[in-house]
Amino acid sequence: MLAQASVPLDAKPHKMVFEHHTGEGFGPPFIRMGIVPEGSWVDPAAEELAAKADAVLVAVGFNPQSETEGWDRTFQLPPGQDELIQEIAAKNKNIIVVVTSGGGVDMTSWIDKVAGVVEAWYPGQEGGTALAEILLGDVNPSGHLPVTFERRWEDNPTHDNYYPADSSNRVVYKEGIFVGYRGYEHNKTKPLFPFGYGLSYTTFKYSNLVADEHGLSFDITNTGARAGDAVPEVYIAAEQSSVPRPPKELKGFSRVTLQPGETQTVKIPLNNRSFAYYDVNGKNWRAEKGVYDVLVGSSSEQIALTGKITLARDRAIIQMQGIS
Repeated sequence: MLAQASVPLDAKPHKMVFEHHTGEGFGPPFIRMGIVPEGSWVDPAAEELAAKADAVLVAVGFNPQSETEGWDRTFQLPPGQDELIQEIAAKNKNIIVVVTSGGGVDMTSWIDKVAGVVEAWYPGQEGGTALAEILLGDVNPSGHLPVTFERRWEDNPTHDNYYPADSSNRVVYKEGIFVGYRGYEHNKTKPLFPFGYGLSYTTFKYSNLVADEHGLSFDITNTGARAGDAVPEVYIAAEQSSVPRPPKELKGFSRVTLQPGETQTVKIPLNNRSFAYYDVNGKNWRAEKGVYDVLVGSSSEQIALTGKITLARDRAIIQMQGIS
């Protein structure tokens, strides 16, 4: 784990003790430590260059030494990177931040000061080429977040029970079904970027929703000036339920390539599982009769179309070889 701490020091010799404890685990232990005065991370030459540029691209994030599957990293960016973004943003408002990471990071200190953010993940050897093609406009981006990006680590539904309690080796899965976007909506916590969020260089209009228990259809029109891919998402929400359920659940999505002004009809199939929850007592999946809301949009928060579907009877879905 890459960590940092601020220590006030006056101008005289100081003794500093650094302790590192490790046990058996993934990879060999290693220690690196540095001391940097606050406010001195950013090279003045970089600030001068940023002030003269038409736009600035700032690449931040993690590497194999600071993020891996073998241990947890900090939610905060590595030391000095937040300061770099803020100092460059003060010199040039046309700043784009590219984040290399496996998930969300703390952007609260600078998100309102930058023109754009690109989540690059870990894209591989052609990642630089792909990034350049997107930023230069050769490719219209169409990626959508497969996770929710929280504003603070404390906002995450798993925060209070992520680590073992009371120095034990036991972690209780207290969030249950309210994990991911379901947890944020259940807790009424507004994230930084919702599940499914993604921007494009064009715009899309959704219309003409028709839905029943077997599926739904709707039209998508490219209302912008260039070709692009829309990624509509379909959510189902039970108006009433005998068990606690998420406010809504993703049940389907599609990807549609549209030329400027073009309209296509999208069809998303539904089945009994689209309305079901797992019945713990009956040990099977059950879809209760009642009214279900249908929500179609470009993210879990950006809902463009709504409708209703009524199931006339309860339906038990027997699990035999796999899940039907």
